Amino acid sequence: MAECLSHIRVLDLSRVFSGPWAAQMLADLGADVIKVERPGRGDDVRQQGYRAKNAEGLETPETSSFLAMNRGKRSISINMAAPEGQELIRKLARHCDVLIENFKAGDLARYGLDYESLKEINPRLVYCSITGFGQSGPYSHRPGYDPIFQSMTGLMSLTGNPPDEPGGGPQKVGYAVSDINAGLYAVIGILSALNHRDAVSGRGQHIDIALFDAQLASLSHMAMNYLISGEVPQRMGTASAITCPYQAFECSDGHLMIAVGNDSQFRQLCEILGMPELGGDPRFELNRLRARNQKVLVPMLADVFRGRSVKYWQERLDAANVPCGPINDLSQVFEDPQIQHREMLIRMDHSTVGTIPQIANPLKLSETPVSYRRPPPTLSQHTDEVLSDMLGLDAAALAELKERRVI
Repeated sequence: MAECLSHIRVLDLSRVFSGPWAAQMLADLGADVIKVERPGRGDDVRQQGYRAKNAEGLETPETSSFLAMNRGKRSISINMAAPEGQELIRKLARHCDVLIENFKAGDLARYGLDYESLKEINPRLVYCSITGFGQSGPYSHRPGYDPIFQSMTGLMSLTGNPPDEPGGGPQKVGYAVSDINAGLYAVIGILSALNHRDAVSGRGQHIDIALFDAQLASLSHMAMNYLISGEVPQRMGTASAITCPYQAFECSDGHLMIAVGNDSQFRQLCEILGMPELGGDPRFELNRLRARNQKVLVPMLADVFRGRSVKYWQERLDAANVPCGPINDLSQVFEDPQIQHREMLIRMDHSTVGTIPQIANPLKLSETPVSYRRPPPTLSQHTDEVLSDMLGLDAAALAELKERRVI
């Protein structure tokens, strides 16, 4: 079966979330991704998350965090601090199209593994650096993790309940959104650079991705709302400052999210709620008026929603094409018939765990579908295979490197 990137080889020197997430996307698209890890310990996320259990119910070394973002890769372990290890990585880079790293800015120059050094031996190399604050600027030396970027870009100022409501105050988004966003921007940059290399220049280039930049860019229209209006957006819980009704409503047995996107949907909603007169009320007939008067409108709607169940309202709103959905927890998400139809939960055979669940790649390509060729690797699972096949090292050479703790 054809794969988009079956002709591409990636050297993944990254750790934790953003870099591995980008490399997993490339692996799903068919690239041969070689993950370089520290001997003995590996990627830090091998120590984070829940331990997967085998068929006998016993914990294995494999963790949920590692399993989430390292599918499709081959794992090799190389001691990067050793000169022999640095030389092995340089030799591997000669045979690769892409290198991904997320060391602190300038760190790899100490080992001769920075872009300027590696482009001398492989001018076609697309080299992607992912850092907290980028390769330049007053913060470039700083380390950083997702909550720092959520806070500094203003995301946490937008997230949570208003200060005058119970539990009011800034809140963190419930997952490492800055890492995921940066990883996706990295994939876009890598694919763009590969296309330019192959169609235009014949040369690779350096890509500088900062989580700080990526998270700010991802604020999109919320940042633009401020830039155009000069008004600092306030926390509104599940509601919106510019669209109404666009929030969660309490029903008799749970909460239902309503997302009315235009005036005709609002009139439909009013009909279903038994309040058709609101659809023509001059205070609410246009979205900008509803947004301005939502403190009046929302309590009127909320009183009606409380009288019936989530299922009752959802069935009727769905039939009228009014966007809505229950607020699911993850145990409910994977029971959703649409998720099941789209095959967003898959299972793969794993050498240690047995069978592992995986959240599928959402890309649906008609001619070159996503492939799941390899489960997330065990530490150093492919060291001998990769160094033998790519660098021609025989058993004696591999044994000597192991003896000297280079691999």
